[in-house]
Amino acid sequence: MDIQTLTTFFMWCTILDGALLVLWATMCILAPDLVYRMQSKWFPIPRETFNVVIYSFLGLFKMVFLVFNLVPYVVLLIL
Repeated sequence: MDIQTLTTFFMWCTILDGALLVLWATMCILAPDLVYRMQSKWFPIPRETFNVVIYSFLGLFKMVFLVFNLVPYVVLLIL
């Protein structure tokens, strides 16, 4: 696999995962009640616990996005 193919792969991974991160964060900011109502149908947990879990997963996803998508893409661009 050459560097150009790898760069293109990480570019698309960064775009798609970044869009998912932005969508998820936007939903949590603009419509938290809607997100809670949708999720509480499947997982009956208290609202406070839900807030901790959803924002923890959002932070984890952001770190994974940065480490495994954005950083390799930037490195490949520098090469």
